[in-house]
Amino acid sequence: MRGFAQSEYELRLARAQKLMAAHDLSAMLLTTEAEIRYFTGFLTRFWESPSRAWYLVVPATGKPVAVIPSIGAALMAQTWVDDIRTWRAPDPADDGISLLADTLNEIAGTGRIGIPSGPETYLRIPQSDWGWIKSGTFGQFVPDSGITARLRAVKSDAEISKIETACTIAGRAFARVPQIAAQGRALSAVFRDFQRLLLEEGADWVPYLAGGADRDGYGDVISPAADRPLAQGDVLMLDTGAVFDGYFCDYDRNFAIGPASAIARDAHARLIDAVNAAADIARPGTTAAELFHAMDKVVTGGAGGSDAGRLGHGLGMQLTEGMSLIAADPTVLVAGMVLTLEPGIDTVDGRIMVHEENIVITPDGCRFLSPRAGPDMVVIE
Repeated sequence: MRGFAQSEYELRLARAQKLMAAHDLSAMLLTTEAEIRYFTGFLTRFWESPSRAWYLVVPATGKPVAVIPSIGAALMAQTWVDDIRTWRAPDPADDGISLLADTLNEIAGTGRIGIPSGPETYLRIPQSDWGWIKSGTFGQFVPDSGITARLRAVKSDAEISKIETACTIAGRAFARVPQIAAQGRALSAVFRDFQRLLLEEGADWVPYLAGGADRDGYGDVISPAADRPLAQGDVLMLDTGAVFDGYFCDYDRNFAIGPASAIARDAHARLIDAVNAAADIARPGTTAAELFHAMDKVVTGGAGGSDAGRLGHGLGMQLTEGMSLIAADPTVLVAGMVLTLEPGIDTVDGRIMVHEENIVITPDGCRFLSPRAGPDMVVIE
């Protein structure tokens, strides 16, 4: 099923408003794609354009109110939101600011207006307009006490199903990599073809694709693909964030170009051991920090991780969201959280290897959403 039943949004709103009451919030102001979509179902690629601002006001009681450019009214009207206030944008003189301030004053009065705050949040408002909004609003803007992050961290069964579908699509594309990768083939060509495979297998779009290739590992995992041809002894890594119905997968696979060296084989097997160590303890009550230490003990002997920083993160409507698997993250896992397990290991001469899987926390453990990899790399002759 594409999208969600209206009951999904009603439940999200009810949970938000219960938390808002506990934190004495008269309204919440949401400004980013994921936050607005979470409460409305408003799914569009038009967010790629920074020319227009979009706002959603979540009241203490009643349904959300959209304050958006008129170009988005028809699509927003297809969601469950029925109070849609628009302006003709962009308007350099008043780009929806008066309309938003009037809406906030009507809904919140002099009350407290929560704004998402904390890790992986930001305010998507032009700086000059933000000052104008604050001066024209009667209420007080305050952090939302982590309400939106807390709600989004725990996925419904319907959300998990979409993430798992994205993972399955990527799994079928990864299985076809031997069709597009070979000695002498440029890495850049492999990247382009892999995106094509993801689309052929059912991805709606592929906002993220990273990776690398070099002998016994690769220099980093975020660089654009170079035109360098693949050579025997290389390890090819592809890491995709493909989207299905607005939800991401995020995992990678390593491939040996020709027979893998002992260095590469050992590194890959240890990465799988690290993932398994974390999966063995991933259950409600375990902390993000404990998952980090379980993987770090395997890949570094407990030295505290690599320069990459974290060994996994939350996953859902965004490629990365919520928790970071680092030693300093005390987040306690609960059933319904979806996250990545992403250990990395140094191989030789400054090169690394990384392996990533996607899991969901269940009442008594965890379940792999990505097709679980074994210790042996696929060899492409």
